Amino acid sequence: MKIVGVSFDLPQSNATFKADEGFQYDLWSDTNRELALYYGAATSPLAPFPIRMTVLLDPDGVWRVTYPLPGSGVGGLYAHAQLILDDLDKLVNP
Repeated sequence: MKIVGVSFDLPQSNATFKADEGFQYDLWSDTNRELALYYGAATSPLAPFPIRMTVLLDPDGVWRVTYPLPGSGVGGLYAHAQLILDDLDKLVNP
């Protein structure tokens, strides 16, 4: 399993954010909005910000599920993460 974060920020900004937050996964820069447009996190190449979401790809890299990120609150984020882990387990261990 690989986790990757993607933003519209420049690579150096992502590197600084990753270091400051202690993330142990890669942060990719999608400054041209190509990934965001493909996965529906933006509707225009001029979008100032992406829609926050999680995309789950199966072991072959096939796009399986998109999860909108819940509103605010830590409880919602934990439930979001658990839902993704449960679905991932179903894909990897059918």
